[in-house]
Amino acid sequence: MFLVVFGITAAAGPGTDKSPQAVYIEKYSSLAVEEMYRSGVPASITLAQGLLESGYGLSELAVEANNHFGIKCHNWAGAKIFYDDDKRNECFRRYASPEESFRDHSDFLRYRDRYKFLFNLEPGDYKGWAHGLRKAGYATDPAYPQKLIRLIEEYELYRFDVLEEEPVIAEQQPVEKTRLTKEERRALRQSRKEARKEARRELPEAPDQIEQPKPVRPEEGEVFRFPLSRQLYSLNGVPFIYAAKGETYAAIAEANNLFLKEILKYNDLDHEAHLEPGTIVYLQAKKKQAAPGMNMYIVDGEDVGLWELSQRFGVKVQNLARMNNVTVNHVFSDGQIIKLRK
Repeated sequence: MFLVVFGITAAAGPGTDKSPQAVYIEKYSSLAVEEMYRSGVPASITLAQGLLESGYGLSELAVEANNHFGIKCHNWAGAKIFYDDDKRNECFRRYASPEESFRDHSDFLRYRDRYKFLFNLEPGDYKGWAHGLRKAGYATDPAYPQKLIRLIEEYELYRFDVLEEEPVIAEQQPVEKTRLTKEERRALRQSRKEARKEARRELPEAPDQIEQPKPVRPEEGEVFRFPLSRQLYSLNGVPFIYAAKGETYAAIAEANNLFLKEILKYNDLDHEAHLEPGTIVYLQAKKKQAAPGMNMYIVDGEDVGLWELSQRFGVKVQNLARMNNVTVNHVFSDGQIIKLRK
């Protein structure tokens, strides 16, 4: 993980000219770095895509709609603009500000399944990201990776990915307690705590790592109080097993000292259903929201229902329904956003 460095400057790249490219980098590099620490998308990739897709911020989409990345509607519920691209009068997203466009671009990549593998690359691997974006279908141009790499290397955008080590924060001299009120001392401690936290900022954990089930070790078995006669897993802090061929919910409940109605409730079922091998069966109640860092899910292809999402992320169906203002039987289609955390 890279640590943030204070005082980073948005240099205009090689030379001192004020070309459109240099102006764009100077204007948006700090935003790209902030997005890197929020989402994990390398700042170099964000800047290169912005430069390429927005014509250095001068395209009609960028000027009229603040759309810096050429993102089309894809079931977009917000404002829209229609523009001739691969086809005539195609629908593109319209944003209230460039900041909103940058944020949506990061989320577009982080929370769609097809792009999640990119976040497992080594930080700063802009070549891997460039080729991976093309492989995942972000662009149809076969030369897209080379165009991004050329921009990154020509304007040394990689310098925004590789940051210096954590700065040393000088400790202030102790302040005599008699000189400060209780509230002032509390405020001082809080400000120092926030300064230390800011200095330790790291890139977020990769989304598919957050989602990856974790095997429960034998010494952890007592925490969940279930017999470890078979491998137990944990997702979002909730223990579960994978159903084996021929198993039923009733048999799994009995083997784990549970009532059938308990295990059905834990898995948001109102009656016993057929169990396919490999199905996740939770042994405790799921959580009210997904794990930190898994704020949303963007449907990527086939339609998906709340129950499938509930099992996948270890979140109760009713909570998902309330967060998204839908019924428990609602089905989401390609491109729609599902909130997983408040």
